[in-house]
Amino acid sequence: MIQNAIAPVDQLWGSLRREAESVLANDPLFGASLSSAILDHADFGRALAHQIGERLGKTADDHELFARVAREAFHAAPDLIDAASLDLQSIAIHDPATKGLLPPLLNFKGYVALQAWRVSSWLWRHERTDLALLLQSLSSDSLQVSIHPSASIGTSVFLDHATGIIAGAFAVIGDEVTILQNVTIGRKQAMPGRAPRIGRGVLLSTGATILGDVRIGDFAKIGAGALIEQDVPAGCTAVGMPARLVNCAEAGLPA
Repeated sequence: MIQNAIAPVDQLWGSLRREAESVLANDPLFGASLSSAILDHADFGRALAHQIGERLGKTADDHELFARVAREAFHAAPDLIDAASLDLQSIAIHDPATKGLLPPLLNFKGYVALQAWRVSSWLWRHERTDLALLLQSLSSDSLQVSIHPSASIGTSVFLDHATGIIAGAFAVIGDEVTILQNVTIGRKQAMPGRAPRIGRGVLLSTGATILGDVRIGDFAKIGAGALIEQDVPAGCTAVGMPARLVNCAEAGLPA
């Protein structure tokens, strides 16, 4: 496993292959699955494209179609692979329940959903909107994560448990954000062109709802079940429905 430092993609891929070979040696029954997922591929991008195809497709032809779409995106935009590498390494470094790189790649549906969104976003930006929206729909159906292709998301992002996550059109999510299950980030009907902006290092806890033209400052924490319709300053915590600020010097409360 890569230790507490971000490694380049080639080093990440070497670590993944070594993990897969070690698991294969200890559990031969898992071998065929590991070979198709990891060991049969030449690089990280192809292995990741395989995972996207397997998760989104319902038939063998679908699997190959969506894997091919992902490979096309990764070939045209290598920064998507860099982002996927940062996302994966961030999980391995910061999630205490994870002991390597292989489990989140193979088993964390939030990770695959985020990378499928990166592909759909690339398609959206290249005016292939119908295919982009199809990937969003399939991710919603298969992975319970629905992120509009027009949203903007940084790197080292973790969709933890990743069930019932919704991010609407034009939402902006910064680097190092953690989003737990059943979180909604969306616009208000009265302000259709204004979506939330989520700063760096923010934690969105289970069941949080962030609506409208609001900004969540860097390293803020949103409590479980909170309803956010006003800005949350950087470093503050917001809890309740409607939310109130706690532990927040800017609001005149203890820091």
